Amino acid sequence: MAIAAAGALALTACTSGSDDAQGGGGSDGSEGNAGSEGGDSDEEVLEKPDLGDITTKDGQITYSVGEVEWESYNDETSATNSVYNSVVNDQLRENFAYFGTDGTVFPNEDFGTYEKTSDDPLTVEYTISDDAVWEDGTPITANDYLLQWASSNPAALFPEEEEGGEFDPVSDTFGVQVPEGPETEVDSKTFTLTYPDPYPDWELVPTAPLPAHVLAGEIGVDPAEFAQQILDRDTANMADAAEFWNTGWTFDGGDLPDPALVPSSGPYTLNGATWNSPESLTLVPNENYYGPPPATKNLTFRFTAPEAMVQALQNGDINIIEPQPDVDTVQAIEGMGDGFELITGPTLTWEHLDFNFIDSSPFADKNGGLAAREAFAMCAPRQQIVDNLIKPVDPEGVLMNLREVFPFQDDYEETVEAAYDGRYDEVDIEGAKAKLEESGLETPLDVRIGYSQPNQRRTNEVSAIKSSCDEAGFNIIDGGDAEFFAAGGPLEVGDYDIAMFAWAGSGQVASGEPIYSTGGGQNFGKYTNEEVDAAWDTLASSNDPEVWKEQRKVIEKLLWDTLYGIPIFAHPGVVGADAAIDNVYFNSTQTQIAWNAEQWVRAE
Repeated sequence: MAIAAAGALALTACTSGSDDAQGGGGSDGSEGNAGSEGGDSDEEVLEKPDLGDITTKDGQITYSVGEVEWESYNDETSATNSVYNSVVNDQLRENFAYFGTDGTVFPNEDFGTYEKTSDDPLTVEYTISDDAVWEDGTPITANDYLLQWASSNPAALFPEEEEGGEFDPVSDTFGVQVPEGPETEVDSKTFTLTYPDPYPDWELVPTAPLPAHVLAGEIGVDPAEFAQQILDRDTANMADAAEFWNTGWTFDGGDLPDPALVPSSGPYTLNGATWNSPESLTLVPNENYYGPPPATKNLTFRFTAPEAMVQALQNGDINIIEPQPDVDTVQAIEGMGDGFELITGPTLTWEHLDFNFIDSSPFADKNGGLAAREAFAMCAPRQQIVDNLIKPVDPEGVLMNLREVFPFQDDYEETVEAAYDGRYDEVDIEGAKAKLEESGLETPLDVRIGYSQPNQRRTNEVSAIKSSCDEAGFNIIDGGDAEFFAAGGPLEVGDYDIAMFAWAGSGQVASGEPIYSTGGGQNFGKYTNEEVDAAWDTLASSNDPEVWKEQRKVIEKLLWDTLYGIPIFAHPGVVGADAAIDNVYFNSTQTQIAWNAEQWVRAE
């Protein structure tokens, strides 16, 4: 996606490329960048290259991030915020900025410009290009950002004493950090955001907007009137707006929406697209796009299971894949000859096991509590998982003992030293037995580990955990489910004891707050801790890197002491590509290799 929901990470439904969905980071993230200029370039690219005058070439390029279908034009709800949706929507919705290959934020001046005009208070002025229009010809204006602000449930529109009819955003950052909303006029091409407190990720707060005029039309309100209602804090139509925003842009597989409902502001469009459910979705050029036209006429997203990706690449059924980072896949791509390219690099996506804290879970504080969580942490063979499943792909792979700082980042060792004493690095079966007895729970204790299937590596992880933890008094149950990440699926409704998946980030400073804070939109297991909340408040309201560093130490220690969950490893990024396709560059962020898919083109 051009930018993930500010303050949120993309949920990587953890199959195929999404399992390795690149998480943005610092400059280390650009290591291993390779271009596909004939399959032999080591050129390092940070931002989208200037291709000069572009004439869209006939043909098709096919890409797969995994087997889960695109389902929603709005990927900013708690139910639809996944890499599977965002990689498609990146081509349909533009914004002021995008993530480069190492997580650096670069301006998108075809869309508009922005400028910080004050540090106290933090104030940013935005100007949308006069040429920037929705595909139906409607100008992109501040109205669209007013809707985006409203959809974050700001207190000015949704005071605590008035409940019901709210939006379901994956992140409420816009509403919290900019409580008074955009300062603007209806239909204006400019708006100003004022932050009462400093905010480190301010460049990422306005994300790629949705068309406010479409939503207004769907709820029977004049678009200008709807924008004015937001400015006036008039909530008369907010419940209807929220209902449509939450569900109206989500579709059944194969059922292409009315083009009027999903106008594009990006290089490709759904107008004239082909959706062959459950196999593929093919986008076509947006003829009213104000930026450089796409380099290739048709961009196809194939929904392919990870175990079938490499063969599909070799057969020419898919041109670019982001498969599982396992040694067999790497060796297979390397062995395919000069016609194919293996592109690798570090990512800021991390594997983790998250406990469920709802009342029915054995790990809830009212049941087995911390002792039960400690027992599981003692028996989980994390080092064995890294040694057997990650090091064969990345010999430098290590056990990951943090969540907000990665092993290849400068502050990692210092933060680990302050936050974690290594007590769960090695399996301790006897200690786990004692802790499980202390919990008061009957044994063998059934524990269902939920994850998205098919995913052979995760199946292997669960198998390794079962072999170890069953000895300590657990009965580990493989809860793999193809619908695990679906709207209304096990993760969303809390139908698991431990969830195994990965978060994909993009170099944001405060992106973890919705995951670990009380009531956070990505806090699926309902963890709550007042000290963690306070530390996040301090971090997220500062622009001082030293404050960020110290608060990360506090947060990490609290998350270990209370066992929110257990990190396992950082994902190595693996991409396989047809070497005849130019402009394929590894991206360490959650935008994936498809961050510049509109520039992909077959070499002359």
